[in-house]
Amino acid sequence: MKLNKYIDHTLLKPEATKEQIEKIIEEAKEYDFASVCVNPTWVKIAAEELRGSDVKVCTVIGFPLGATTPEVKAFETKNAIENGADEIDMVINIGALKSGNLDLLEKDIQAVVEASGEKLVKVIIETCLLTDQEKVLACQISQKAGADFVKTSTGFSTGGATVEDVALMRQTVGPDMGVKASGGARSYDDAQAFIKAGATRIGASSGVAIMKGETASGNY
Repeated sequence: MKLNKYIDHTLLKPEATKEQIEKIIEEAKEYDFASVCVNPTWVKIAAEELRGSDVKVCTVIGFPLGATTPEVKAFETKNAIENGADEIDMVINIGALKSGNLDLLEKDIQAVVEASGEKLVKVIIETCLLTDQEKVLACQISQKAGADFVKTSTGFSTGGATVEDVALMRQTVGPDMGVKASGGARSYDDAQAFIKAGATRIGASSGVAIMKGETASGNY
């Protein structure tokens, strides 16, 4: 697979303007990225502007804290799909995992998987807030709940993807489930290191810089 098709070209900042969203959509079309990842409010615009292209519309659910209820996440998922979303990146209930309430964690993920129908679901486990044991548990439960991917980070917490976390997640889920590294790829070398560790998708606001062989600043 070509590097461009690993990249979810991302703009999730709350202050992002329509003009900035339209710019990353144009960039995604130019570089033929895997998807554009935007907040739900921009999904309809992205879907309209990407119609007829090979670039998917990805959005985020329960973002960035993951602390809403399964029912709310399910509604948000259905609404996003009605507006044109192709891929759903949901944040887990991190507090449930850290409290040992694995039933709620599974229900949380399952609600989104069921609401998504045939659409791709990526589960953001927010690795920077978890122990290695919790990372493994989150990956196992995501797999059990029927998700398509596990994803490292929102890019809005205390840290982003690391090569070590990507490798641990790949080791946990095996060869068939997707692993998305987000919040940490700012150069071509970063992207290649994540792919070598087992990532099959990379979430980055730096997609253009990565493709040009440059190094970008920023957290996501």
